[in-house]
Amino acid sequence: MSHFTPPYPKPMTKHAWALQLLLRPWKFLQWRTCSIRSLSSRAYHMHLGDIRLPFTRIVIPTQPDLVKRVLVDEAEQFPKSQMMADMLETLLGDSIFVSNGDVWRRQRRMMNPAFEQARIKVVFDLMCDAANALFERMDAHANQPQTAIDAEMTHVTADIIFRTIFSRSFEAEEASLIYHAFNAFQEAAYSHGLARTVGLPNWVSWFQRRTAQRTARQIRAVLDPVVKARYDSFHAGEPQTHNDILQSLVSVKDEVTGTHFDLRELCEQVAMLFLAGHETSAASLSWALYLIAMDQEIQERMHREVIEVLGSSEPQFSDIRKLDVSRNVFSEALRLYPPVAFMPRVASRRCTMRDKQIEPGTIVSVSPWVIHRHRRYWDEPDAFIPDRFDDPATLEAQRSCYLPFSRGQRVCLGAAFAQQEAVIILSGLVRRYRFDPVPGFEPKPAGRLTVRSTNGIKLKITHRQQAEAPSSP
Repeated sequence: MSHFTPPYPKPMTKHAWALQLLLRPWKFLQWRTCSIRSLSSRAYHMHLGDIRLPFTRIVIPTQPDLVKRVLVDEAEQFPKSQMMADMLETLLGDSIFVSNGDVWRRQRRMMNPAFEQARIKVVFDLMCDAANALFERMDAHANQPQTAIDAEMTHVTADIIFRTIFSRSFEAEEASLIYHAFNAFQEAAYSHGLARTVGLPNWVSWFQRRTAQRTARQIRAVLDPVVKARYDSFHAGEPQTHNDILQSLVSVKDEVTGTHFDLRELCEQVAMLFLAGHETSAASLSWALYLIAMDQEIQERMHREVIEVLGSSEPQFSDIRKLDVSRNVFSEALRLYPPVAFMPRVASRRCTMRDKQIEPGTIVSVSPWVIHRHRRYWDEPDAFIPDRFDDPATLEAQRSCYLPFSRGQRVCLGAAFAQQEAVIILSGLVRRYRFDPVPGFEPKPAGRLTVRSTNGIKLKITHRQQAEAPSSP
């Protein structure tokens, strides 16, 4: 049986890649716009890549035991690299996403309670409310020639984050501002961070840094006033009526130091949660919908399962674990288009990987993009095969070569949150609508801060029979 192979940047052969860099070294600056475009075909077979630049050395481990060593066994010896901080400091400051050492440990202790399993159940109804608001907006798109599905996924995931963090919905004007500002931010921030990493002088990326600063201010202008009002109210001793994530972060005390987050820290953590909580999920949901539009057999299986499990009822928390096809589709979308293509760390001391000496300061970049498509670990690695996640033969690959949420002590806090919202949204959408490709359109995946399509995701949406879908709440 042939399977659909979705678009991805075709890698050059090893010799063509080397010749390109020899004759046109500026071609390496393609990384400034797309990290996954500069990979050679050898990357998908190797155990350990080694890229030496005039001012920087980057090694890319793909062998499972090396990846485990970097992310789990010796994680303290491979802290997050300055490249990530340079990319995100204008928006996220010294938040948990970029911090290291004792600062990170304190932040993690204080943020863990906000994402305990019990809270995932508490936010289920809020996720369903945001999904129902999405369905009302989608009704206006149904039967149109095409819909920018990535913009809608950004809106709904940001709405879920607003409802769960702030206890209020996300307005259309805010959604439009965030969508456009973050698209500009991630392109500029990625270019600036990479230029710093490869040793280029600051003036080379001056314009990109200015753009990142401007768009970060636009995003923070939406978030910070809400955080400050809640912070001031709590510390003034006023009665607190909210039971949301922000309230947890405002009131939590570090068990070691006995301190609260100060206002700057709180704003940075909320900005991080907003970025990580909506952008990565929006990208993955957009890819998932594109994939099922291109594979109608899988889409119809999703639809049949949703009808069998839910009937004419609204979903309940206990239903989520029964929607296997929706969950597998999302898992496969995360494999083919992991939210983050590269996770750069830095070696803090001299070590050896395979037969290579790794000096302190070397960037050690774990790549979910490469590992998820590695020829040694996956059958038909570039094909869309959701059923692979039910295949016992893939259990070892799932355990050691599947890391859309990272692994180890820095595993994503919101992994269960993201998986729950994805199943709610995907199952609700295929229950109500059929998704078809737009003739002549093909997305162009690019790896910046997240793996997005540079020309968006456009799909045709059609209402299913009214009898198949529940009535609007």
